[in-house]
Amino acid sequence: MRDFARSENTAVQAQLDRLAQLSVPDGRLGLGTIRALLDRLGNPHERLPPVFHVAGTNGKGSTCAFLRAMLEAEGYRVHVTTSPHLVRYNERIRVAGELISDERLAQLLGEVLDAGEDLNPSFFEVTIAAAFTEFARVPADACVVEVGLGGRFDATNVLEKSAACGIAALGIDHERFLLAPEEGVPEAPLARIAFEKAGIAKSGASLVTLSYPEIASSEIEAAAARHGAPLAMCGREWSAAATDLELHYADRHGELALPLPTLPGPHQPENAALAAAMLRHQDYVPVSARAIASGIRSAVWPARLQRLAPGPLTGDREIWLDGGHNPSAGEILGRHFAGQRLHLVIGMLDAKDPAAITAPLRGAISSVTVVPVPGHDWHPVGAFADGSRAAEDVPAALAALPQDGLPVLIAGSLYLAGEVLRLNAELPD
Repeated sequence: MRDFARSENTAVQAQLDRLAQLSVPDGRLGLGTIRALLDRLGNPHERLPPVFHVAGTNGKGSTCAFLRAMLEAEGYRVHVTTSPHLVRYNERIRVAGELISDERLAQLLGEVLDAGEDLNPSFFEVTIAAAFTEFARVPADACVVEVGLGGRFDATNVLEKSAACGIAALGIDHERFLLAPEEGVPEAPLARIAFEKAGIAKSGASLVTLSYPEIASSEIEAAAARHGAPLAMCGREWSAAATDLELHYADRHGELALPLPTLPGPHQPENAALAAAMLRHQDYVPVSARAIASGIRSAVWPARLQRLAPGPLTGDREIWLDGGHNPSAGEILGRHFAGQRLHLVIGMLDAKDPAAITAPLRGAISSVTVVPVPGHDWHPVGAFADGSRAAEDVPAALAALPQDGLPVLIAGSLYLAGEVLRLNAELPD
């Protein structure tokens, strides 16, 4: 599966067409290709501002959003690379606070693709090489880098130094890539996931994590010791608890009474606390309690329990959008919509399990409408429960729903979420 991308800018599209021709590195492990590519580009990853490197199954993107908002609230210029994009490829590369321009993106992708033409890099390896190349050229005070998949062999893990590394929520996802048998690594699924994510640990940089079951915690502890990374785990070196009024945070530096995030969802206080802990367990970029609080209030992260604004797609109907596609994401949706009734419009890649989303929502679902995921192989209506219906696309699905006042949840894929945002004219910026 490839991360297809389209642009209205012809120069950018020419380079995206070249990206689309790259082979998928099916079964290829290791960082050799990305290192060779970066070497040809002058090793820009060795000249970045202090880096905050974030892995996790769920929540890593939100944690990056909180980190960026907190750092910017302190007045810092911040580079950010996250994935996937929702509507525009430019979303993957934010340079000193602004999405990379089309003109610069076309030049940059051309440069990187030319440099690696004989290396057969992947879509993601080219993207990370491009991001790091631009980040090394434009002055900034900090970088926020989201891991793409796993951690140990992710292209971002060419970074040899970090201000702090973080691990968000753990769960089972990308089984084909992350759970393939390998000698000398854990076999139990959650232990293996923890082992892979903890592969981003760096010598001397705090490895800041949430609290996990013992089978996962022990793997993270071993990785921290193996890499010489001071471990800061929730429930031990720091703590956080959300009430109805505030987020109470505490660590060796003291206690903070923080606001609750404006990002919806019962999981977001945890992600905000992880971002705060990462900032407070490093000494490269000072960030005040005031900036941490301000960042919690101002952070945005589209397509994660996002209530869509009135627009061409939604009209005045209450419609929620979530790109979650694994059991952990489904659990969050189930908690958020507990005690409610809703119509579910769902599109899922054929490699994902529909029950991951539908089972936690079973008590809330009034109807299920199955739609395609544009540009990808997807589950047809027969993969869902009896009584589910099919629609040719999201607008058709919404038009067929009864006007009964129930909210609508569109879920199952970030690729589908990007199409929904485009249709509703809500472009992430």
